[in-house]
Amino acid sequence: MGEADASTGGGGGGGDPQRLKRIAAGAYDYENDARWAGYWSNVLVPPHLASRPDVVDHFKRKFYQRYIDPDLVVEPMSSTGSTQSNRSAARSSSTPSSENIRARDSGSAATQPPSTERTGSSLRFDGRTIHFSINAWVLVVAGLGILPILPKDIASKAYRLSLLGTICSSAYSLYCTYGKPRAWNMPAIQPWLQSIIVAKDFVHLMFSLMMFTSNVHFRIALLPVLCWAVDHVARFLRRNFARSSFYRRYLEEPCLWVETNNTTVSLLCSNAEIALGFLMIVSLFSWKRNIIQTFMYFHLLKLMYHAPVTSGYHQSVWARIGRAVNPHIDRYAPFLNTPISAAQRWWLR
Repeated sequence: MGEADASTGGGGGGGDPQRLKRIAAGAYDYENDARWAGYWSNVLVPPHLASRPDVVDHFKRKFYQRYIDPDLVVEPMSSTGSTQSNRSAARSSSTPSSENIRARDSGSAATQPPSTERTGSSLRFDGRTIHFSINAWVLVVAGLGILPILPKDIASKAYRLSLLGTICSSAYSLYCTYGKPRAWNMPAIQPWLQSIIVAKDFVHLMFSLMMFTSNVHFRIALLPVLCWAVDHVARFLRRNFARSSFYRRYLEEPCLWVETNNTTVSLLCSNAEIALGFLMIVSLFSWKRNIIQTFMYFHLLKLMYHAPVTSGYHQSVWARIGRAVNPHIDRYAPFLNTPISAAQRWWLR
């Protein structure tokens, strides 16, 4: 690459500025730039590519182009390493008589691939924007649906729409993170399921599906949905609109509060999810009871209790409930100790 730049620089000075810009981009201290961590976390790259140095270097140059030097020309990533080696070999072995052909080839290569990269970048940006838009829509609709002053029919529609939006958002996030199974057979599906079953988005997806298909609308079910949407929207705004004057004036403090009080928001979600389970038990004594759904929901609560992303919060809430309830059971209803012990053995298994 150095020889190629030197040769082009000999013919004209247009190549030297880009070579210096590439050197500056490579020497930039990305690790000490807080914007780089947010930029890299928003890039949708398959896991098997995220660890490749050439992929990381490519997106570092794109970051440098976006935030430091807009005049830097970032070439698209080649599909294979052999393409670049063949091009360099062709340059070194070419004769002076082929300089005009090589100039035309390099000109076409310089004009066509950037449009391809711009298309890929816009597609990645559109994917993140669509994900953000769905969560923003869920935030608004769930906020309306949780209000007790709305008419019943409007609140019911807002309830279902917010759950439907969470289903779409969680399914999209799971697909972007884990993809799909290599093949549609049990040996390929089983490890894929084992990898996603403890993911936060899988828990959100199962929760939303259960509530969406239920014939009973528990308004408290919108509280976790609202918290998830607030968390996603706040993180997206902080990473992508930090320079916006509107964001700095009206949204920076709420987004900062959500990010710094993430534990409080997660504990609020856990309390609402567990309270919903007790409400389902109470509903078993009404004409709207659904025994199968209640049983499935407590399986989901059990998953939340053991999943690494939610276990800390759920275990804290259940421990607090045990400290408050156990003394009263021992004093007034000791006959409940046996079934409770059996349920705890199943829960902790």
